[in-house]
Amino acid sequence: MTRQEAEEILFQTFGIAHFYDEQWAAIDQILKGNRILMIQKTGFGKSLCYQFPATIFSGVTVIFSPLIALMRDQVKSLNSKGISARYINSEQSPEENTQTIQDAINGKIKILYIAPERQENREWIEATQRMNLSMVVVDEAHTISVWGHDFRPAFRRIIDLVNLLPKHLPVLATTATATKRVQSDIERQIGGNLTTIRGDLRRQNFKLFVIRVNSNDEKMIWLAQNLNKIDGTGLIYTGTRVDTEVYAKWLKYVGIKAIDYNAGLDSDTRKEVENNLMNNKYKCVVSTNALGMGIDKPDIRFIIHTQMPASPIHYYQEIGRAGRDGKPTTIILFYNENKDKEGVEEDFKLPKSFIDGGRPAIKLYEKVIQKIKEEPSGERAIVKACNIKSTQFRVIKADLIEQGIIKEVLYDKNKLYEYQFNAKPLDIKSFDDLRNAKMHDLDAMRNYVYTSEPRMKYLCDFLDNETAEEYDNCDNTNLESLTISVTEQWHNKLIEFRESYFPELEVAEVSSKKIKETGDKFEICIPYYKTCVVYKNNMLLGTYKLPYEFDTYTLEEQIILNQLLQDHLSKKARLINGVAASYYGVSNVGNAIHRSKYENAGDFPDFLLRLALKAFRKTFGNQHFDLLVYVPPTHSGDLVKNFAVKFANVLNLPISHNLLKTRETDEQKVFQSAYSKKDNIAGAFDYAEPMEVKNRKIILIDDIFDSGATIKEVGSVLTKYGAEIIAPITIAKTVGGELV
Repeated sequence: MTRQEAEEILFQTFGIAHFYDEQWAAIDQILKGNRILMIQKTGFGKSLCYQFPATIFSGVTVIFSPLIALMRDQVKSLNSKGISARYINSEQSPEENTQTIQDAINGKIKILYIAPERQENREWIEATQRMNLSMVVVDEAHTISVWGHDFRPAFRRIIDLVNLLPKHLPVLATTATATKRVQSDIERQIGGNLTTIRGDLRRQNFKLFVIRVNSNDEKMIWLAQNLNKIDGTGLIYTGTRVDTEVYAKWLKYVGIKAIDYNAGLDSDTRKEVENNLMNNKYKCVVSTNALGMGIDKPDIRFIIHTQMPASPIHYYQEIGRAGRDGKPTTIILFYNENKDKEGVEEDFKLPKSFIDGGRPAIKLYEKVIQKIKEEPSGERAIVKACNIKSTQFRVIKADLIEQGIIKEVLYDKNKLYEYQFNAKPLDIKSFDDLRNAKMHDLDAMRNYVYTSEPRMKYLCDFLDNETAEEYDNCDNTNLESLTISVTEQWHNKLIEFRESYFPELEVAEVSSKKIKETGDKFEICIPYYKTCVVYKNNMLLGTYKLPYEFDTYTLEEQIILNQLLQDHLSKKARLINGVAASYYGVSNVGNAIHRSKYENAGDFPDFLLRLALKAFRKTFGNQHFDLLVYVPPTHSGDLVKNFAVKFANVLNLPISHNLLKTRETDEQKVFQSAYSKKDNIAGAFDYAEPMEVKNRKIILIDDIFDSGATIKEVGSVLTKYGAEIIAPITIAKTVGGELV
């Protein structure tokens, strides 16, 4: 096919008149059955390099992508052009994914997007052998390289499929961020007749700034003072999920339209935020790096990082989501250079902690090996026996399989892990090499903060981008530096915010039921006092007062919803979402709790009581309660009891001392997995006078909320004895360390 012929089809199918020269160079090779690694900046149009050939080929093109938002957007766009496209990922039910696979086998799908983790799914592996595959695409190809900034062990399984393909079948790997080392690793894995196309990575429309501060408060105040002065809509990236919530609440508090986003939100909420971002309904979305990749919005006008990323590669990729229309775009990095007692700068500590915790300790590898040596075991059994997190086990599992120490086996339809007889000892040199490489990258990111070079040149040099062009448009060249000014007024406003913003304790559960005749699935949950939230087929229908207000539904639907409601109230919904006075690590709350619990500083100080009462009144101030109950201690003596007594006295509410521990338990913090936390307190509580709680509305007090397992266990006991409503209140909620 000539370029002219291809561009005629391009215009008919996609409404685009011409290819870029580099796009056509890649497409020409793909149409000839060759393998391509394409390294091009975000916004270049890499997706067209596989979508166009896919429409020409007779079979199905499979695109491995870790980006659910990209799948969703591109499938919608392709279908609107009359191209049959589908996706397989966790947003769909198992039945929907199975049907999609069958449609691909039957030749009903031209382009199929799939999450790389599916390469661990036996149904998918068997299905690929029955499909008429025309091309395989590895999007975000740096994820298959151990040296890549976002390496995911499960993604290496993609290469298992690539290696089974006929040599003439085209393969395209794409990424916007690959050093020469990552490039070489990808080339080695894909193999075959491979051509690498590396483009110019400069983003000349970016205005790059670094703002050095001495506290997180200064970051928050600068944003409040200046965000509305920046044109357009943008993204603010934070280091953890909790930070997304804190920054978004603060910005809304000062009158800036903001919303938080992270991977912990349900899929419907994430879709809603993504759609509203596309329609410019916010000034900014405050997010972990879970948002942005795959979002097809060319006019994001600014990206601000409140936390330094782990490497210049991470940073280049994340800022690359902005300004794809070529218009001027503001890029800002905050850096807290205040030092702790050991002389470590505050904003260096979080990314370093993720590097330190990114690969589990060697002793945990040894524990897993020993457990599997004893007997073939499944994930849950291993996680519990070794007291590790499920995420840690998955890293360990991938490494041990990679080194040939264990293997997966199917036993009675269950996936087990079995020790390989005479396996070689664990090789930890590669772990040390990778950690050293990541620390080198982190040091390079810190150097970006302090460099006097043009900032875009610094990033492009790190990415091995070869160009002799001039660089400008940053605070090291022709732009005035940005500074922070903290007035007493803004300082007080931030204090007022922190004393009015209280984290939610999410403990309410969900019931669901289907109408057999139609397949419609209704879900009902009760996250707030005397209200319920109803979903139909995963779509939010509305929030309603209990127990009725279902008049908008058919009679059949009303019957189902009322039955669901009664089931929910009788079994689960007595425990409603509660509130904490603060996050443990956000202010001085955590330090005060620690001093009382572990340094013999006496009762929790009165400022914690005042803050908890304020949180209670803001959340439940209009509600009536009959009784206050507190969680019996594990090792903290009468701290919670004394706090609860003071709380009850202020509210003039009866307090009960009848919630009892029936057996010894360990502190929840010693357990790593949710399985172990739940087992630790299962059946560990009872109530001495059950009639005392029957038909009562109860406040349940504890000091710290972590996984929620203790609150849920106590809630089930009180529900069993007939409590009407149980509202948990804690002094603090743990911050956690989730990156996305």
